[in-house]
Amino acid sequence: MRDAMLTPDMLIAAYRSGIFPMANAGGRIGWYEPKIRAVIPLDAGFRVPGRLARTVRSGRFELRVNTAFAAVIRACADTAPGRETTWISEEIIGAYHELHRRGAAHSVEIWREGRLVGGLYGVTIGGLFAGESMFHSERDASKVALVHLVDRLRRGGFVLLDSQYIVGPHMLQFGTVEIPCAEYQRRLRAALRVNARWES
Repeated sequence: MRDAMLTPDMLIAAYRSGIFPMANAGGRIGWYEPKIRAVIPLDAGFRVPGRLARTVRSGRFELRVNTAFAAVIRACADTAPGRETTWISEEIIGAYHELHRRGAAHSVEIWREGRLVGGLYGVTIGGLFAGESMFHSERDASKVALVHLVDRLRRGGFVLLDSQYIVGPHMLQFGTVEIPCAEYQRRLRAALRVNARWES
């Protein structure tokens, strides 16, 4: 699978199989299927801490969807102190841009005073939203994006929000759970049979 240039069709086939790509420091893409997967519940198990809920309601941030996909994925790819390398290579960026043009990859964006200050992006197939990455330049901006994402997925009939790995304790506060690969595959097969809709 690796010798060919990464394509949107290749990405869709990978997600349908339960695997996803990441590039190493040299840009070479590998395919991953963790033995333990992290999923964010879309039912009552999803938790929003009180302070964050107040921030969401405050109107401090403006929500936009799919207006700056390129900027979101570039911001997610940026290096930062403590994160000197990125798994989001130029090849990955190009393939996901094409997925976005096809309507299968989406960005949830958080703006403040005309500036993009946080957001996330991921891929939709059936009732699956495969979350890829998020970023923030202001406190809570990426978390607000996640809260809005969950609301949108619920309204659209999605049943599986895949976050791949638990990266840091901040994801646990939302009720993120780890499940064995076999259980993930079972949920994935069920999700692929769902005709969910991403509202524009």
